[in-house]
Amino acid sequence: MLVYPSAIDLSSSHLQFLAHQLAAHRRRIGSRWRRLDPGRQALLVLAHLRCGDTYTRLAAGFGIGVATVCRYIHEAVRVLADFAPDLADATRVASRKAYVILDGTLLRIDRIAADRPYYSGKHKRHGMNVQVLADPAGRLLWASPALPGSAHDLTAARAHGIVDALTAAGIQCWADKAYRGAGGPLRIPYRGKWHNLSPGQQAVNRSHARIRALGERAVSTLKTWRLLRRLRCSTTRITDLTRAVLALHLNAT
Repeated sequence: MLVYPSAIDLSSSHLQFLAHQLAAHRRRIGSRWRRLDPGRQALLVLAHLRCGDTYTRLAAGFGIGVATVCRYIHEAVRVLADFAPDLADATRVASRKAYVILDGTLLRIDRIAADRPYYSGKHKRHGMNVQVLADPAGRLLWASPALPGSAHDLTAARAHGIVDALTAAGIQCWADKAYRGAGGPLRIPYRGKWHNLSPGQQAVNRSHARIRALGERAVSTLKTWRLLRRLRCSTTRITDLTRAVLALHLNAT
């Protein structure tokens, strides 16, 4: 197999953060010898998460076995996932903001037509539903655990307790029409065809759309990590992968 040098569009702080956490993890578990040192393992994991490189390609590039690559990646993802904030942490941060933006996204997965729980009728494809909270500038604050793609955004928001958490904290939230009926502090645009809305309602919807559009930045932040654009792993691992990406984004930028 041919091997060539490549680059990852991340800063050195990502590598340093992950390498430091892996070194601390090795000390905790008493690991003595590894084929790769923490820095090389961190580089391998970043190549997988950011570029979506397969285990086989990484094994060839780093000169180790596929099973070792799998073990290193799973270990690092578990370590990173512990650093991701939960909803309570995100709510405390959001309480210092003027408001937050709530949006849902579908992480595409490989599934056959028979896997109906993972099929999203809205997106016409199989995937996992992830809810995202962003600050007024569109910066990513929190990403929810992944649910099957058939889950509606409002159902997912209620299942994760997002509406209750924002209500308890008194945080204003902008969201799209998918969250109609959620109540609490969620602000939803007026319903109806544009020509049937009054001039005042049209102005409100335009302003609402400008604010909510910034929330798309948070979703795009997740999907700059190419692994999350099309996942080929077990659906039980997707929550940890999302949390690992969130931890890297929040702690290494």
